[in-house]
Amino acid sequence: MIYNSEDMEMRAALEAAARVCAAARTAPKACGIDRTHTLTLTDADKDAVAAEMERFGREQGAGFFLRDADCVRAAKVLVLIGIEEGLRGLNELCGYCHFHDCKGCAEHGGMCVYDPMDVGIALGSAAATAADCRMDNRILFSAGRAAMNLGLMGENVKLVYGLPLAVRGKSPFFDRKKKA
Repeated sequence: MIYNSEDMEMRAALEAAARVCAAARTAPKACGIDRTHTLTLTDADKDAVAAEMERFGREQGAGFFLRDADCVRAAKVLVLIGIEEGLRGLNELCGYCHFHDCKGCAEHGGMCVYDPMDVGIALGSAAATAADCRMDNRILFSAGRAAMNLGLMGENVKLVYGLPLAVRGKSPFFDRKKKA
């Protein structure tokens, strides 16, 4: 059997995506509470996120969404990494959310500070793993926001970010052109 470069590059990107998802899952979590979720998109599903990035970017006047949409289209795979919001129950021991305790945070619609920390650590681990697999990658808030707009990870998963993985002669994630 003969495998062309396109076939093998897609296979490598999907294998890397599996490792990236595992890295996000196994990254350290505050209080040992794991609320991390991942989702991997290719082809039309990936391109639907790029289209939503363009729509939302135009609506909001945010040109970086349009620029980042090109990055997502240039990628073989888009890995989404998000987290369900939740309190850790540290109460008066913490206060990093700027409320007296977890109850105050919940009552005022605050966010437990450990949620963004956990997803950030997961993203760092995921991006490093992608690099170890020799995949060009870049963490994109814009792709995560578009995925949330589309409800791809469910209504309980918040703080979603995208990690596109590309296999190209030159990384599409650097030397990017500004878009209006």
